[in-house]
Amino acid sequence: MDRRDFLKFGSAAVVAAGLGEGFASALRPSWHYDREPSAYPKVDVTCENVPADPQDLAFRFLGTGAAGWFKDHSRRRHTSALVDGRILIDFTESAAEMLPESCRPDVLFVTHSHSDHFQPEAIVPLGLTTVYVGATWAGRARSELKKAAKAAGVRAPKVVPLAIGQHVKLGDLVFTALPANHAIGDKFIDEQALIYLIEKGTTAERLGVRLLYATDTGGIMGVAGRISGVDPHVKNGRPITAFVMEGTIGLDMDEDWRIMNHSSVALVARTVHMMIDNGRYLPPPGQPAYITHMSMAGWPSHEELQSRLPGPLRASCDGLDVVFRAVD
Repeated sequence: MDRRDFLKFGSAAVVAAGLGEGFASALRPSWHYDREPSAYPKVDVTCENVPADPQDLAFRFLGTGAAGWFKDHSRRRHTSALVDGRILIDFTESAAEMLPESCRPDVLFVTHSHSDHFQPEAIVPLGLTTVYVGATWAGRARSELKKAAKAAGVRAPKVVPLAIGQHVKLGDLVFTALPANHAIGDKFIDEQALIYLIEKGTTAERLGVRLLYATDTGGIMGVAGRISGVDPHVKNGRPITAFVMEGTIGLDMDEDWRIMNHSSVALVARTVHMMIDNGRYLPPPGQPAYITHMSMAGWPSHEELQSRLPGPLRASCDGLDVVFRAVD
């Protein structure tokens, strides 16, 4: 914004303040598309509740809600996911009943220490071998898991700290730790929350599956965009083929105070549309971008939400099985 534009905007703001909220609201920038809405059509979904081929990534949404869940009183459990039937992302009591009966996960990746993502008392009975957490709070995670394991009379899992940009290879999957824009609170102000890039079958010549899993975070931080390859400023960047992002802030709630730590539906849509326009999001046909971590405030029914979301966004739901197809 140059000086003349700044003065013009400042004068308008002063006038608006004197004329009242109605006039001021008219001056606020509205959410608009750079292209016609039809440029981002809704997806004819073909990737849900279908068998996965070996090269594909099987993904189950165990929970799709924010911190407002409490037992028997919420339609959305705490956000958690199961990758390829054996690797968890975040875990709480609410997600336990959504695990398939035969599932015996052995690894957990944690995004951050908030209790709607990390509950040691729910984690230790799983019998996991390894829990990956951000390096900034690994000591605290280790201590809390040991305490919970001792109380339950079970073995505590090994805790492995992750630095930003660090890769973890588990069989044919690679997890990369990326920084999230999410504060933990005054008590743990130094903790860096994480989001994850998950790759399967990715080589120099082939995309395979490149899933960017982004919750909790207010937008995609620049460092995360560069490491994952979706930042258009990076000439040698690389597209993702699948996208799951939090939409904590509901429809028509863009000015919500939580925007400092969380994303709105409009922000998720803008992010997806930007990546489409710049060739950094290349999903296979029939696969939408999914919203998760929806709070209980400001959300309509699942059916109404689905109808109101702009393409190619789609709302996830607890227990939903999705197959993210590999891309050549």
